[in-house]
Amino acid sequence: MFREKELSDSPFVIAEVGQNHQGDLDIAREYIRIFAFEGADAIKFQTRNNRFLFSQEAYEASYASENAFADTYGAHREKLELKPEWLSILKEDCIKHGVKFMSTPFDEPSLELLKKIDVDILKVASFDLGNLPFIHRIASLGKPVVMSVGGGKIDQIRSSVEVLLNHHDEVAILHCVSEYPCEYNRLGLDNIEVLIEEFPGCAIGSSDHFNGTLSGPVAYLKGARVFEKHVTLNRAWKGTDHSFALEPEGFRKFVRDIKRVRHMMMPKPADDLGSERVFKKLGKSLVAYADIKAGERFTLENLSGRIFNMQYIPVRESNQVVGRVAKRNVSKGEPIHYSDLED
Repeated sequence: MFREKELSDSPFVIAEVGQNHQGDLDIAREYIRIFAFEGADAIKFQTRNNRFLFSQEAYEASYASENAFADTYGAHREKLELKPEWLSILKEDCIKHGVKFMSTPFDEPSLELLKKIDVDILKVASFDLGNLPFIHRIASLGKPVVMSVGGGKIDQIRSSVEVLLNHHDEVAILHCVSEYPCEYNRLGLDNIEVLIEEFPGCAIGSSDHFNGTLSGPVAYLKGARVFEKHVTLNRAWKGTDHSFALEPEGFRKFVRDIKRVRHMMMPKPADDLGSERVFKKLGKSLVAYADIKAGERFTLENLSGRIFNMQYIPVRESNQVVGRVAKRNVSKGEPIHYSDLED
């Protein structure tokens, strides 16, 4: 999936739902249906065991925010989690809609849960970059792994990639800036080229929190082939990620424009140049600007161009005519034919 020869120039696009499903199974299933239709290759969720992940103090800390779903941080998180029994339902929906089921485990119990339902792709969040014990456990399942490197230094990235590659080579490394949202002038997409040079055995991509679509095509031009983009069904919904996520129409354009980039690079076949429909209709043909006698040379002064119902010698081919000798008398305004030219 993420091996270079398999990915080639084809982009792989991940719709990151995260917790934008608001802890509602029906909404989560709707994300799969809609964003599979809009072009995603994988739909990604997040999986947490909050009692394991947070200390009791952190779990019970008060949480006063306009985006809070409960008064304490732990209870807030619980409101936004997918129930373990829902995961198999979501995976079946992904199979039905022809996309990969992907999730980020934030802790070991969640990783075990994803192992049981046979998740298709695992994600290492930027928060766990350099967390070598956990990365080792993730990679040991043998599943394709995508890892974001937001906030990471190069030695942390190298050591994390080394652990992943000790298990298998289906690894994608995503350039990421851990700012939510990320302004356009903070995207740092040049770093994609650094990652490509540093990790030639891995697929390289981009995970961005920019609220527009231009980042995708630009990242592709930099060499990215795996793309992760936050998605939402409604940017106005309560929650921290909705405001910079793409709604369905925005995501459709994001995927469309990334896939168009490679086709924009190929030059037009030389045989097609000049035969475009507009030139056949409105292209000028060479004519005599003044009377030209047999034996006289065609020059810059005695030639011009004119539009006819059919095309004779196109004016763009005047370099093939200037300096040649006329075989016959050509009247002013009359089109020039190649048969009028001395060899």
